[in-house]
Amino acid sequence: MANISAQMVKELRERTGAGMMDCKSALEETGGDLEKAVDHLRKKGLAKAAKKAGRVAAEGLIGAAVTATKGCVVEVNSETDFVARNDLFQGLVKMIADVSLDAGSDVEKIKQAKAGSITIADAIADTIAKVGENMTLRRAACLSVDKGAVANYVHSAVSDGLGRIGVLVGLESTGDAEELKRFGRLVAMHVAAANPQALDPPASIRR
Repeated sequence: MANISAQMVKELRERTGAGMMDCKSALEETGGDLEKAVDHLRKKGLAKAAKKAGRVAAEGLIGAAVTATKGCVVEVNSETDFVARNDLFQGLVKMIADVSLDAGSDVEKIKQAKAGSITIADAIADTIAKVGENMTLRRAACLSVDKGAVANYVHSAVSDGLGRIGVLVGLESTGDAEELKRFGRLVAMHVAAANPQALDPPASIRR
């Protein structure tokens, strides 16, 4: 049986975020091989995530990511509002929002996209295993302009770009980008407050 030191357990914990006892058990089962232990914990996390998949996830956060001319918002659900305030969960939502800027608004494509060496689907499963609640990427939306600016506003923000309501506003214009962004943010704030379901086209006026 391999001699498992506290330093080995500490290193595995830092790499995976798993509990101390889970890390020690994984190292014992893999003969002290750190890489195999990482893989063992990931598979164990996926199994835990599968068990929780049927549980209702109705809380969570909206995450927004914006560049000069493109923005995306994602909705990631958790089972409780308590978890929505968890740093691990908030980091996951930020990661998903950032990835969606390249992956687009298709949920399945986002899940298969990678953040570093891990897919978003695996990142969600890993976070489920660590936090102990079911989580789902429910939906995403993206908006872009050729010239101008995309502005955003997140209401009831718990962190930068994370909150309960997310709004994107795209302004097609050759005007000053910073001014457009400031104006777009004001419009986004009104949209968040009014919660419009649709916009009516302007009525025509005849002489």
